[in-house]
This record gives sequence, C-alpha cells and structure tokens, in this order.
Amino acid sequence: MESKSNYIGKSIKRVDALAKVTGQAMYPGDFNMPGQLYMKVFFSERPHAIVKNVDITSAIAITGVVAILTAKDVPNNEYGLSFPDQPVLCGPGSEKEYADRVRFIGDQIAVVIAETEEIANKARSLIKVVYEDLPIIEDATESLKADAFLIHPELGKNEFCHYKIRKGDVDLAFNQCDIVIEEEYYTPVQEHIYLQPEAGLAYLDEDGLITVVVAGQWAHEDQEQIAHALNLPKEQIRIIYPAIGGAFGGREDMSVQIILALGVLRLHERGIDRPIKIIWNREESIIGHHKRHAFKMKAKWGATKEGKILAAENLLIADGGAYAYTSTKVLGNATLLTTGPYDIPNVKTDSLAVYTNNVPGGAFRGFGGPQANFLAEMQIARLAEALNIDPIEIRMRNLFDEGSFLSVGTKLPEGVSIKQVVETSAKKAGWQESANGWSRVTSIESQSKGKGVRKGLGFACGYKNIGFSFGYHENCHARIELFGTDQVERAVLYHAGAEVGQGAHTVFAQFAADALNLPLERIDLKFSDTKTSKSSGSVSASRMTFMAGNSIIGAAKLALEKWAAEERPAVGDFTYWAPKTTPYDPENGQCMPNITYGYVAVTVEAEVNVDTGKVTLNKVICVDDVGTAINPKLIEGQIEGAVVQAAGYALMEKFIQEKGMVKTSMMSTYLIPTILDIPTQVDSVILEIPDPLGPRGARGMGEMPYLPFASAVVDAVHDATGVWFTDFPLTQERVLQGLGKI
Repeated sequence: MESKSNYIGKSIKRVDALAKVTGQAMYPGDFNMPGQLYMKVFFSERPHAIVKNVDITSAIAITGVVAILTAKDVPNNEYGLSFPDQPVLCGPGSEKEYADRVRFIGDQIAVVIAETEEIANKARSLIKVVYEDLPIIEDATESLKADAFLIHPELGKNEFCHYKIRKGDVDLAFNQCDIVIEEEYYTPVQEHIYLQPEAGLAYLDEDGLITVVVAGQWAHEDQEQIAHALNLPKEQIRIIYPAIGGAFGGREDMSVQIILALGVLRLHERGIDRPIKIIWNREESIIGHHKRHAFKMKAKWGATKEGKILAAENLLIADGGAYAYTSTKVLGNATLLTTGPYDIPNVKTDSLAVYTNNVPGGAFRGFGGPQANFLAEMQIARLAEALNIDPIEIRMRNLFDEGSFLSVGTKLPEGVSIKQVVETSAKKAGWQESANGWSRVTSIESQSKGKGVRKGLGFACGYKNIGFSFGYHENCHARIELFGTDQVERAVLYHAGAEVGQGAHTVFAQFAADALNLPLERIDLKFSDTKTSKSSGSVSASRMTFMAGNSIIGAAKLALEKWAAEERPAVGDFTYWAPKTTPYDPENGQCMPNITYGYVAVTVEAEVNVDTGKVTLNKVICVDDVGTAINPKLIEGQIEGAVVQAAGYALMEKFIQEKGMVKTSMMSTYLIPTILDIPTQVDSVILEIPDPLGPRGARGMGEMPYLPFASAVVDAVHDATGVWFTDFPLTQERVLQGLGKI
C-alpha cells in the first residue's frame, strides 16, 4: 500500500463543520429571494382511483392565488428512474395514457402557487376532486394473482421485474445434503426520517436557466428528469445542491424538483418571472417519498453434515408500491446478495418486483442488501444450529476467497477480504480458533442479570457491491484549475457530488490536496452545480468516495501535466470510467455484475426481558474493510450512524399501511431510536486491505455496517431465548408473541 500523505488517512475537520454548527449553512428551505411565491401540493385523497374532475374554481378565485397547475399543464406528464411510469400530476387533460389515475396517497394532483404560504394552503383546501375508486391492492403476493386488478393496465401485469439465477443443479444437490432448512422470511418497510424535509426554491437565473435549489443525490439526474417532463433540453435546467439534511437513498427520486421547475416555466410563459418556494411538512414528506422495500422471501438451503453448503433455492418478492422508482436496481442487488458471501455450487434464485397501491419502494441505505442478508444469515445460522457446528466455523467453511466465483458465473474482483473481516470480528467478540476449528471461549448466558433478563450474542456478516453496475458503465467527472505564476498559488476543484451529511466534500478536498500536494486552504471548492460541473453520478451505492477519488486524482494529474507545460491557468478535466459490467442474463443470470465490493461483520450483545419483551442492545462490534481510511473519524461516524439507523429497523420502526393508507404518517406514530434506545457501546473496527481499483486503495463503506445488523440482532435474541424470529421489527409485542406469552 502507498504511504499516506498529510491528508490521506487523517481525520481532518469537515470543511462544512463551522458553517453547520454556527447555523450559517444554508439548506434548501433557508433560501429566500425578493418577490418569491409559495407552492403547495394537493395530494391524492385516495390510494387508487380515476380522477374524473379537478375543480379549481373556488381556489383560483382567492385573492393572492397566482396559478393552479394540473395534469393538463405538464408538457410531458411522466417521469421515473427505472422507466417513466409516474405522472408528474395525476388527473384528466394530459396526453399520457392512464395519467388520470392515482395509485397511492402520495400522488400529486395539483399545485397551488400564491403570494403567501397561508393563501396557498387556503386555496388548496378549496380544490374539489371527483374520484372513481378502483380496487386497492395492498399485498404483493395478491398482486401476482392472475385475476388481480392491473395497477398499470398498459403493462398487462403487475409484476414489473423478474431476475433469475441458475447455477448447477439444485434438485440433485439437495438429494446429496444431510440437512435441508426451509423457511419464509419477511422484512419491513422503513421510512428515512432525514432531518430536513423536502424543500426547494426555483427561479430563472441570469442566463435564463430554470434553476432549482433543492436537496438530492444526483444533480444531473434531477436535471434530466425535469427536462424530460418539461420537454426542454437539459441545458435549460440548472440544479444546485446547497447543504442537505440527510438522504440515505430517500432523495434519489423526485419530490418537489419537477413541480418547482414546472411552476417557473408556466409563470414565465405568462410574463411572470418570480421565484417559487416550497417546504413540505413532515407528514407530506412521509407520504410523498418512497420507502425501503418490504420483502417476502422463501429459502431452501442444504448442507452436508460437515457444514458445506451445497445448494440454495430462494424466492424474493419485493413490494414495489405504486411506481417502479429504483426497484429494478434494488432487486438486482438483492438477487445477487441473497446467497450471502458464500461459495455455493448450486443456486436457484427468482426475484420479483410487483406493483401495489402502497407507497413506492425505493432506495434506502443498503439498497436491497439488508433484506437479502437477513435471508442468507438466518439460513446459515439455522444450518449451524441443526448441525451443531459453531456459527463462525460454518461460515469459515463456506466464505468467499480470492478467486471465488459468484452465483452468476464470474469471478469476484480482486480484494476479497471477507475472511479477514469475519476473523477479526469473531476474535474481538470472544471466539478463538484451534485445531478443532472456531468456538466461543466464554458463554454469555452465565452473565445474565436480573429475573427474566437473558443475554445473547449474535453474529452476522455480509458484502455488497460498490456502485450501481449490472451493465451501467460507472463514471464520475472532476475539473481542477490551477492558478499562479512560477508556483501553484491557488487551485479550484469543481465536482457535482452531493454532500448529504456523510462528509463527502471533506474527502474530496483531501483527495485534491493529496494529489496536488497543496495545503487545503489553497484549494477553492465548488460543488454540486450543474452549471459548473459535469455529472458525478449518484451519491449512493457506497460509490462516491471510490468514484470521486479516482476522478479527482485523474483531474489533478492532467492539471499538473499542463502546469508543467507552462499552461496558465492549467485545467484538468477528467472523467473516470470504471471497468465495464454486464446485466443479468434473463434466463440464467450470468453476468459480470459489479466493479468491486465491500465486506463487513457485526457482533451484537443483547439483553431480552422475557417478561416484557424488551430487547436492549448493550454492545456492538462492527468490523469494516474500507480499503484505505481516507478520513478515519468520518468512517467511525458512518459506522455509528448506520448502527443506530439499523437498530431502529431491527427493533422499533413499524411503518403501517392499511388499504393503501399510511397510519404512521407523523413522528408521533412512527417511532425512531432516541438516545435511550441505541446500543450502549459501539466498537468501530476499521480494517485497511487496499482495493486494487480504489483511489489510494479506498473502497466504499457507507452502507456496509447496516447490511448484517438486523440479522445479528435476531441471532442475539435467539441466543438469549432459543426462539428464531423470521420477521422484524422485534417490538416488545412481537417478542412476547414469539415467546408464546401473548
């Protein structure tokens, strides 16, 4: 590994820290401009219906209402990341077939633009909509039935994505197994609950560009989505990301971007050039943006008495909700990861994404990984129990190694470190290796305290792709300008990558300072503006450190070469293109799916009160191979944040939908962890085994700590109680049900 510089491997202060802690940082809702108008959205009052009429007569008559826009006002009334299956505004009047239908309660029917927020609210309350209700489908398995009502009639079925993996002969292999475990699993919906609800300000800039100041995760994708819906060249749209109050995947899809730009466009056509501002309240945010997919899964795994897994057969059904969003990509990840980080010679997997009338499923930290991991880790843990083999030992007999082949028929990229990660985690949690294999040195059961309180230790591990891949050619652009005479006096870095709280911009600055051999204070940072930067790709899929680092290093190299050639200023424009990947073969799944992977292992020490059902997390050890720790303190923050968020997923967060209606649309009903609910101790263990393709050896890690956490918690509860849970969150009620006490 290369030696570290003054900036690589150092926990320097975040470049945005002072502005954020002093309140100077500007988030989308903080922006105001002279003469601005205010926008409010009329959301659907039905989960599934035809909108027969939208009566705005009373609303538009109110003094101070400037415009009310409906479906007929949208130039090209469609959008969507996977494919354009969602109307911008639902209702009669647009040319888009079936755009007169609402398919979940977060569908938008009209937008009101007024002089004040109060006037906009009042006008919205006076809009009258006539609906023709349609059958509501709230269960993905029901949606698959032959006689199910079609949510998107033009497609002819409710299943909109199906992947297959076929490797070896599972039927023959099961006949050779000494033990076969079959089970069904369920993983729940989860809401992102980022601190900053959706907000934005849109206006015409000095060059006449429709400019949208908003929070997102891929500025150039937002630009393209808006341009598509407005039938404009993308160059006519400008996206600016200021400070962003969290994302976790929840800002990958559209929320207020298109309607803000639509408002500016339509008012401009009427000779009105005034900024438009919108801020959603928490309830609007919860119903208005996508969630983590709920998965129903069936698994059948078989092994020899020595613990070698011979066959795995899996079925995954993802509730895609009303629209596709990123379901096809999420499902692609889950399909691959559903056999875990294990070398299994015979695999049969089918995965389906299905429309329902629930809030759409979409990107959320882990991107299909946590759901798939739950299936894989529960199956191997149950095989270990049935065979009376230590849970670490059975994993070591099956884990990937350098040169292992994936279930899709291609080799893992170099840098496979899962065994080192598992070994480190196990040793720190009290396992040891001997001539007879791995075993726990001490039993945690003897440490149980108090009547009715039992302690357990759980373990889980996993891996996940870095980047979208599966045929998408990953790329990222950076531009560096060098100024001075004899020596570089100042550098400017232009990069579109979003800072959603994870510290990306600080890491970008570290890469630039290292590559240019300049002090940080001599580098000006220009971020997240489509007018000044080319595409960075999305800040998701644990890809941005990997992709941005490579792009910045490349731009710095070019700029320095031009500087040496006496160019002033010296400009380095560089797009990093990762190695190509390929999509799933539709029949057998064979492909080269991803450029590289991250590896993680987690142990959880938990207490279970068998009288009240309360699960308390005492200690977590999370081991992550990050390749090279560019900023160790930021990595620790990512690990701790992921652990807290995953603890909510595993134990508390219960998103309830009934007949398409959200029952937990406020923070008083959708409970997330407080300081009293998080683990007492989190040990963040950073391994640095360089990735051959990573910038300075770094590999992405933002999602990795999340992946196996729920699996480890459920394993710990089993260790404490002897009961296997096949679903979560493990609320007190659910635990007592599992223990047979209610």
